Amino acid sequence: MSLSSELPHTTAHVGSPVKRVATRAIFFVTGMAMGLWAALVPYAQLRTHSEAGDLGLLLLCLGAGSLLSMLGSGKLIGRFGCRGVIIASVVLYCLMMPLLATFSDIWLLALSLFIFGMGIGLADVAVNVQGTLVEQAADKPLMSGFHCLWSVGCIAGAGGGSLLLSAGVTPLGSTFCAIALVILVTAWSFRGLLPFGAHEEEHVEGKAKPRPNFRLVLMAVMAMICFMAEGAVLDWGGVFLTRERGLALEHAGWGFAVFAIAMSLMRMTGDAIVSALGRKRVLVVGGLLGIVGYLMVVLLPGWILPLCGFALVGIGAANIVPVLITLAGQEKVMPVNMSVAMVATLGYLGVLGGPALIGFIAHLSSLYVAFSGVAAAFLIITFGAWKLKY
Repeated sequence: MSLSSELPHTTAHVGSPVKRVATRAIFFVTGMAMGLWAALVPYAQLRTHSEAGDLGLLLLCLGAGSLLSMLGSGKLIGRFGCRGVIIASVVLYCLMMPLLATFSDIWLLALSLFIFGMGIGLADVAVNVQGTLVEQAADKPLMSGFHCLWSVGCIAGAGGGSLLLSAGVTPLGSTFCAIALVILVTAWSFRGLLPFGAHEEEHVEGKAKPRPNFRLVLMAVMAMICFMAEGAVLDWGGVFLTRERGLALEHAGWGFAVFAIAMSLMRMTGDAIVSALGRKRVLVVGGLLGIVGYLMVVLLPGWILPLCGFALVGIGAANIVPVLITLAGQEKVMPVNMSVAMVATLGYLGVLGGPALIGFIAHLSSLYVAFSGVAAAFLIITFGAWKLKY
């Protein structure tokens, strides 16, 4: 018997094409909002006259807002459903976007970024919960494809925003174009968003308070490592390539570019890969590729081979988090909304704290040692995959 036939009547049509398209649409528009902010960062720096250190603290507000909202997202999704939380979060970050494009006071901009981050964080968890429920009902791998649309949205937001700005459109005008598209897509997707956030049978009165088991904690740690590896490439890849490998300063972004392209391409085919290899092999092989990729970066000379190493890390990491989100949703010790929120939230700590930890290690020793530590951390993903339930 397929999993979808075992779900309660309220989720009988959860796996329908309409629900899948709506899920992809929300992944896309939320990624696009994040990508547009990336295009607006230089303009925000000019308006606020902020130095690099001030800008770093400003950008930290976005992550802090996301993390704060993600901490309470599971209960909100359980109470108001995926649809309610997604609509509220989209409204929240859309209201903040014009302020991000206009505020010149650094404190007001920081507050706006914090609230914008809250909207992004809530949307991120809610759409992952919806994606998990849709995938379970469809009874086939879909999560990598959902996450691919987030990556495509980021590229569309950053690239499209840059094109509009290059064409002479003001930051505010570019923002309103993005908001209009977000509203149209979200309104069109409304009927496909789930009005609940967990399976009906998971809400049993008198049931003991749900607590994470060893597997859920392990998944959260594995997700944290994967996000940390991504943050390491974003924040430190360019520094390593220019300082240690002789790459020209104007090409410092190449490391993250090849990583992101490789990850996006792998996620496009990720569902087919998961179907062919199985989730366990995807985690094991992904962890091994992460190890080999970072060792290539650390051990091989010049900058071409280390660039290939960053691409290999992107290939390996691409489908790890989508698989972990799927597995988290299958654990029965907690409702789907709580288990997915837990793994997503703790995983996000890797993006926030990982680069800072790498910088601390590099300060005490070197980036060679720090990147070697990331390679070693991938061993937890590789061996942890054998402890999970599939």
